[in-house]
Amino acid sequence: MEHVRTDLLVIGGGSGGLSVAAGAAQMGADVVLLEGHKMGGDCLNYGCVPSKALLASAKRAHSGQAVDFAAARDHVHEVIATIAPHDSVERFEGLGVRVIQDYGAFVSPTKVQAGSTRITARRIVIATGSSPLVPPIPGLDSVPYDTNETIFELREKPAHLLIIGGGPIGMEMAQAHRRLGCAVTVIEGAKALGKDDPEAAAVVLDALRAEGIAIEEDALASEIREQAGAIEIETKDGRVFKGSHLLLAVGRKPNIDRLNLNVAGIETTKAGIKVDASLKTSNRRVYAIGDVAGGLQFTHVAGYHAGIVIRSALFGLPAKAGTAHIPWATYTDPELAQVGLTEAEARERHGDRLDIARFDYAGNDRAIAEGKTMGFVKVMVVKGRPVGATIVGHQAGEHINLWALVLANKLKMSAVAGMVSPYPSLGEVNKRAAGAYFSPRLFASKGVKRVVGLVQRWLP
Repeated sequence: MEHVRTDLLVIGGGSGGLSVAAGAAQMGADVVLLEGHKMGGDCLNYGCVPSKALLASAKRAHSGQAVDFAAARDHVHEVIATIAPHDSVERFEGLGVRVIQDYGAFVSPTKVQAGSTRITARRIVIATGSSPLVPPIPGLDSVPYDTNETIFELREKPAHLLIIGGGPIGMEMAQAHRRLGCAVTVIEGAKALGKDDPEAAAVVLDALRAEGIAIEEDALASEIREQAGAIEIETKDGRVFKGSHLLLAVGRKPNIDRLNLNVAGIETTKAGIKVDASLKTSNRRVYAIGDVAGGLQFTHVAGYHAGIVIRSALFGLPAKAGTAHIPWATYTDPELAQVGLTEAEARERHGDRLDIARFDYAGNDRAIAEGKTMGFVKVMVVKGRPVGATIVGHQAGEHINLWALVLANKLKMSAVAGMVSPYPSLGEVNKRAAGAYFSPRLFASKGVKRVVGLVQRWLP
């Protein structure tokens, strides 16, 4: 048995864990990193990277290029292989991190066992991420199915892909496979893209239906079976859907089972490990970040959490994580992006104080020139300050960056209105949305007109 003492132990080599390990090591801390599976975690191997690579191949196919299904899968793995060295054991060892390729479990509040190594750490960061949730649907264990951890290994094109779950993962995979020549049916127990602004979600769903994707809502799966070589899904209301392949995309569960958290005095909830605003667990020497902390499940959130932990654990500085400025995007075509409050949330919180500023892509000259006029920008404003923004349309995931900056720095609409955008650019939709907020206040104001009239009479 080898005994190791370290300043910082990071459990999990996904996005958040790698960011903490790299930052801490380069700032002079002694760091040990545990990863029992693949470096890079879900994002690199099963999530953000492969899904966006597949969507890129599907977009080429949709534009008329001949794209073989197996070649699209090869592109996915080539992209992963290109990025993998950045997350590799070799790179992190080069940064001074000791990497142990094994799973870890607590044996005391400050000690973790990983294989034949016992690590004692001054501070510990749990960054073990999450895994696909497999719902307890009767009959599911009798049929073959995929999750995001296996779907990218398929090399033969599914004739008809059934997807249970109409969230971002389900809808992205639905469009990618449809554009690569598969029939696709999405089965959603409530509303597809139900966590997003309904008006914006409708734009995406209409576009996907127009491409031939069947999206069945209020369809709660009650039984799954295999009949004559086909997979059948029966819903609670008696509808039956048949297909050749099944993808589960119904959510995620925190990876905590191996950790032996009770020995360390670490409390959990159904969502994951319980943390405070500084991301500390009930064991004050242990932090939890990213998906396992039970909050927003996005790679960029894990990276944001890493910065909070570095400030707290390495420098002893007060640091708290917030969510009001965290953006997210669904990379369908058109894309759907959000930061801060949706319109419904803002109305509930702010009532009559809320103003809505809006601009449609159809009014943007670059969008007209490129035939990308579907969508809009909608900004929720309270006393001149944005509290949320929704964008649906071409490159919405890029355009939301501006509003994320605005919310993070508590800027006012005047800051965006005062920005000069190059013409013609799609990004001008944001400036025009800000202009739409001020226009009625300027052009419909009798006071403004009166002042202008007086000034004009007195000007030489």
